[in-house]
Order: sequence, then structure tokens, then C-alpha cells
Amino acid sequence: MSEVFGLRPVARVVGGHTEPADDYQGGVTAIIRLNPEYPAETLQGLGTFSHLEVTWHFHLASPNDVALQARSPRNNPRWPATGTFVHRNHRRPNQLAVSHPRLLRIDGHDLHVTDLDAVDGTPVLDLAPWFPTMGPRGEVHVPTWVDEMLPNYWAEPEQR
Repeated sequence: MSEVFGLRPVARVVGGHTEPADDYQGGVTAIIRLNPEYPAETLQGLGTFSHLEVTWHFHLASPNDVALQARSPRNNPRWPATGTFVHRNHRRPNQLAVSHPRLLRIDGHDLHVTDLDAVDGTPVLDLAPWFPTMGPRGEVHVPTWVDEMLPNYWAEPEQR
């Protein structure tokens, strides 16, 4: 039996992307606005880091739009059918994502970032500085279809 527990957002995304998109996520600035219940002191020292690790919820997705079967990424038959936990979209059981935006500056409760692939209004469940030392160990490898699928992921919207 699965354990069920609740989470409360610590922040919200303000500005940036206005609707979900598969690609062209780069170069857009947004604010991660920390909830006022948290004192600004909770961000002390964060401004010395270049990147964040942000856990957020796909709040625009329907809880009924979860795919618990293998399917081809982006429904492209050239790519192999893969299971739910291979995909990085909203069709996951908890509809959570993790992003690593660049931190530009902090103004009070506002963290100004770029390259955040969440949309305006997105609830942020947690945030932390990115520690490269805690990143993947060893050689990182992915199937060829990943790079075929994502050549424009970090391209800027004007490049469409």
C-alpha cells in the first residue's frame, strides 16, 4: 500500500513562460517568489551560487493524464516505446519535475532566474543550490533518441 502525504509550496513562479512547451525553453527570465511566511534569512548565502535545483509541480496537468504504459517519446514511432519513468513530462504519477535554472540575483523574496522550464504560476515545492559535487558520478550516457528529441530544448523562443 502506498503512503500518501501532502506538500505545501514554498514559492511560486512569476512570469517567464506562459504555457507549457516541449522546446525553446532557453533565455527566458522568471522570478521564483518565496512565500512570505519564510523569512528572507532562509535565502542567506544562496546568492553566491550560480544555479539552483528546483522541484516543482506540473499544476496545469490533469491528474487523469498519467500514462502508466510504455509509449514512444513524443509519440514518435522512430523512437522506442519506453516506460513512464523514462519520460520527463507531466504524465508521471506525482506530476513533479526538477529543473536547474541559473540564478541571476535575489531581491528580498524574489529569486530572478533564467532557463527555468516551468510556467507562470507553477508551485515550487522545494529549492536548493546546485552542488556539482553532488551531481552524477561516472560517465553519463543516454540513448541516441534523447539527443534526437531535444536539439532545441534550450534554444531561445525567438529561434522557432
